[in-house]
Amino acid sequence: MLTQVRIFAGSESEELAEKIAKSYGTSVGKRKLTRFSDGEFTVSFEESIRGQDVFIIQSTMPPSDNLFELLLMIDAAKRASAHRIVAVMPYFGFARQDRKDRPRVAIGAKLVANLLTAAGVDRVMTMDLHADQIQGFFEVPVDHLYASTIFLPYLKSLKMDNLLMAAPDTGGTKRANAYAKYLNVDMAICYKQRKVANQIEGMTVIGDVTGKDVVLVDDIIDTAGTLTLAAEKMIENGANSVRAVCTHGVLSGPALERIEKSFLKELIITDTIPQKIKSDKIKVLSVAELFGDVIKRVENFDSISSHFIA
Repeated sequence: MLTQVRIFAGSESEELAEKIAKSYGTSVGKRKLTRFSDGEFTVSFEESIRGQDVFIIQSTMPPSDNLFELLLMIDAAKRASAHRIVAVMPYFGFARQDRKDRPRVAIGAKLVANLLTAAGVDRVMTMDLHADQIQGFFEVPVDHLYASTIFLPYLKSLKMDNLLMAAPDTGGTKRANAYAKYLNVDMAICYKQRKVANQIEGMTVIGDVTGKDVVLVDDIIDTAGTLTLAAEKMIENGANSVRAVCTHGVLSGPALERIEKSFLKELIITDTIPQKIKSDKIKVLSVAELFGDVIKRVENFDSISSHFIA
């Protein structure tokens, strides 16, 4: 008997899951979430998954209910005798907690990896982790995809003659350098000083951006403070225009207001996180076809390295 693929969605990733399932050539399976009056909830699969490969699609952005719902679905699939359980996490929450950057703090990303493993996951599929080393937190295979597969063709379609890639902070240097090498253009770096999270004290541009069409590259845009300040500094240093590509549009707090008032000509993000914010400056590209194709390749034991273009 051939193993069948079943795709299910968590509550906050239903729209993306439907697109991924359509790209794969199937439909999203039936599952039910029951919530009690005190806020506790449980999940169940409303169809047999015995002996089947189950792909559960759920990004784990706040609130933490999204993560716990994924854990419950993995546990339910294990107890329903699924052949293999794959957690498809387009956005891996808690990824910014990847190390002890000061005494007496938790390493949230490692804890999430432990929870997923304890729940019974056999494989994890995700995109643009905040830190590559998070893959090593798992004792199961991790398919780490990159949004560059989607962003680079879009940037090439803009046909900017004076293109320059830039990192909004030193932590994004490797990512910006990969884009710059692929496109054969120069790059610049923003050096920022920060006293506390989400609060920047100062920023300096390293590199010549005069007359350039700058594209800032980052994995996450949260409150948009770093990105909008970087755009401002680029214009102050003579840039012709500034765009930004960010995989995960968290866009919390004052993000929308900052983007609207900023020097950013365009912000390009993906749909790893469902977007409730609307703006003429924000363009959303879908990751559905990429994930759909990778699911096919994983099922057929084919290489996925052709998607790693930068």
